[in-house]
Parts: sequence; structure tokens; C-alpha cells
Amino acid sequence: MDEIRPNSGAQAHGLSSLFPPGLQAIYGECRRLYPDQANPLQVTAIVKYWLGGPDPLDYISMYRNTGCPAQDVQEHWHYVSFGLSDLYGDNRVHEFTGIDKPSGFGFELTFRLKREMGETAPPTWPAELMQGLARYVFQSENTFCSGDHISWHNPLDNSESRIQHMLLTEDPQMHPIQTPFGTVSFLQIVGVCTEELQAAQQWNGQGILELMRGLRVAGGPWLITDMRRGETIFDIDPHLQQERVDHGIETEGSNLSGVSAKCVWDDLSRPPDDDEDSRSICIGSQPRRLSDKDTEKIRETLRKGLEFNTKAPLPPIGSQRHDRPQSRKDSLESETSTAIVPHELVRTRQLESVHLKFNQESGTLLPLCLRGRLLHGRHFTFKSINGDTAITFVSTGVEGAFATEEHPYAAHGPWLQILLTEEFVDQMLGDLHDLNTREDTKLPKEYSWPEKKLKISILPDCVFDNLLQ
Repeated sequence: MDEIRPNSGAQAHGLSSLFPPGLQAIYGECRRLYPDQANPLQVTAIVKYWLGGPDPLDYISMYRNTGCPAQDVQEHWHYVSFGLSDLYGDNRVHEFTGIDKPSGFGFELTFRLKREMGETAPPTWPAELMQGLARYVFQSENTFCSGDHISWHNPLDNSESRIQHMLLTEDPQMHPIQTPFGTVSFLQIVGVCTEELQAAQQWNGQGILELMRGLRVAGGPWLITDMRRGETIFDIDPHLQQERVDHGIETEGSNLSGVSAKCVWDDLSRPPDDDEDSRSICIGSQPRRLSDKDTEKIRETLRKGLEFNTKAPLPPIGSQRHDRPQSRKDSLESETSTAIVPHELVRTRQLESVHLKFNQESGTLLPLCLRGRLLHGRHFTFKSINGDTAITFVSTGVEGAFATEEHPYAAHGPWLQILLTEEFVDQMLGDLHDLNTREDTKLPKEYSWPEKKLKISILPDCVFDNLLQ
């Protein structure tokens, strides 16, 4: 449980030597921005994490920011976390790895919330939101970076707000700092609507953040979250979807490399009762399971994707790295493209003919998979939420794939890879054009390419819900 109290202000009274050096370094950056707020209100964990408490953040300071009229930045509350970086340097929470390395996880979280008329004190719900994100980081050991998206599936303040998800970006005022225990940057949480999250997932987070910076009501230059915002950026400017997002996917490709989905694949080149059939889900039989290593690799890929039909106890995190050079040549073995390669001696089989089955929600992502990923030399994975099935589409430019142009359909246990040439992708995009809409259509729908020995069916959810019952 947290309590609210004023900062002791010891650093303002010449007692800085009593403050842990990592803590003092962050206070120093805050004092640079807020020299007249030496004792801000602070939410503090009553029982510290390193003493067995549930909350990883020792403190969250809350400042009143007057904005910047010259940039049309409105007044707001500014929240800063203490605890994701190494505050103490004695290994009680984080291991010291070197002064030139990241301190702890290498970042702290910030959040900017619009100040409502008449508010004299900052709301405290953002502190619990930040604690929730910190718990995810500590439990998963996954770090955040600018451009990441977080599917939260709930109003951030537990109200009826449309702001139900988050993007992350560099804080516009707080500079990265050097502490005695390593470097610390400041990542700002930005509240977004579902439609904005989906656009970030299908294109990239940085692009959506840039669109939001251009609209004052959506956050403006400093990306201030307004929980009362009732319109998405696409409601405000309907041209943004087609002229910026769709065009961005077309020219730059999509950063979405995988999704959790309702999907099944069948090997049509084998009799249904073949004992060696590697189909992972079939009615009346037990699914064969991926090895733990393969499963973890696919989970790592899907950490970048959508979370369909479920809400995980920890938020699914979408990482969108921008530090690798743009290339049409992707690799299933590269860290930045999230490797999903076999690590055990499981026999890889070449298949002659396959039948792919998706529910409608997953099927609508097939055009994005083809247009935004494969035409840009990348790969895309559908991972079943009903079992261990995984379907990965790869282009001819992807290295490390076990599907080849000579054998375009290959299975590694329940993991199927399908290699599609650019010519075939163009053909499929024309044939699948009616899947570009998320509107309900009459199901089932079937698409077939006999010369390629490939069939795709779009089926009702109930088909997949009954498979493992």
C-alpha cells in the first residue's frame, strides 16, 4: 500500500550526502526542471520492494508543470518514478554492471496528465499505473524503449474514458543522466485510444506519436494525456489513416511481427489418421507440444504483437526497435527481428499442400502480413491461443527459415512456415482484398490457390473454441 507525503526536502537543506547517490541523481534532474518545487508531493511504498513489499517503485514524485505558451503546451501534472534504475548501488535491488552501463533497467517512467480546471493537487491514480508497469518489468525482466506500445484494455484511471492503452516516448524535458551506478533515461507514458493503439501496432509507435504531437487535443508537442479526450486522432482528422498510416505501412512496412490468434493448419498431403501427422490441433486427438525453447522463442516474437481475445495479468508489451538499419533482408535468427528458430533435434518436414484456418479477427490481418511485412522482406507469425500451433509467413529475403522456395511449406512439430514469393504475395493481396475490413461478413469464407496447393479458410470463432473441448 502506498502513502502520500511531501518529499523530505533534505537535499534542499545541505543533507544530500544522506541521500543514496542514484536517488540524488534523479532528484537533481527534477530540480533542474522545478527549482521552485523542492518538496513535491510524493507517493511512496510503505514497505519497500527490497524489504518484501509488492511495489517496485520506492517513490513517485508529482510536480505541477505550467506548460509552455510559446509552444501551445497546456498546464499539467508531471509524474516521475524512482526505482526502475539503481538508487542505492548496494545490490539490494539491482546488480551493478558498470558506470558506463544502464543503471538497473536503465530508465525511469514519467507521465504528463492534463490539469483540470480547479484542481489544486495531482490525482494519485497515475502512481498505481506506474507501479503496475514497473511490476511487469521486474517480473518479466523486459525493458521498455521509446515507441513501445502497451495493450492495457482498461481506462487508465478506471473511469469510462476512451484512453485505455499506452505508448512510450522520450520525455520532452527530462534529459538522460549519468549516475554513479550507470546511465538513466526517462520514458514518458502516453495514453491512447484503441484505434490509435491498433494503428501503432500495424505501422509503428513513433509514427503515431508524431501525429499526436501535431494535434493539441491529442497531446500536443509534449504529449500530455487528457483522460476526457473523446475523439481519436482519426476522428479529428479522417485523412490521417489513409494519407499517413496506410501510406506509412505501404512505404515503410509494419513493425508488427506477430499476433496471438485463433488459427489451425492442416497438412493436406497426409491422410488424417497418419500417426506422423504434425498437425498440432485436430478434433479427437491430443495436440503435440512445442519444446519449451521453441515456445519461449515464439512468445518473444508475440511480445511485439496484439493480444486477441484475452487479457493477460501483465500487459502485453509491443517492442518496436528502431536501431537496426532498414533493409529488405530480415532474419529469423537476429535479435531485433525476434528469433524463432528450432533449437532441438525435432524433424523438420516438407509438406506438399496445406490448409490454413483463421477466425475473422485474425484473418483481417492477412493483408497487413503480406503488404506490411512480406513485401518488405520480413516475416509474420500467428500463434494460436488455443494450443501450440504457430504459423509463420516468410519472404524469400528472410534468413534462417526452414521453408525454402523449393519446399515452401515446412513444419517443425506444430510450427508451420510458409515461404511466399513476391509474385505470389501480389496475387494473394488481390484475392484477399475483401479482408481489409473488420466489418462482420458471412462466414465461412474460403480462398484457394490450387496451383500453389494452398487453401485459406476464415471460420467463425465457435469452430476454434470447440477444438480443445
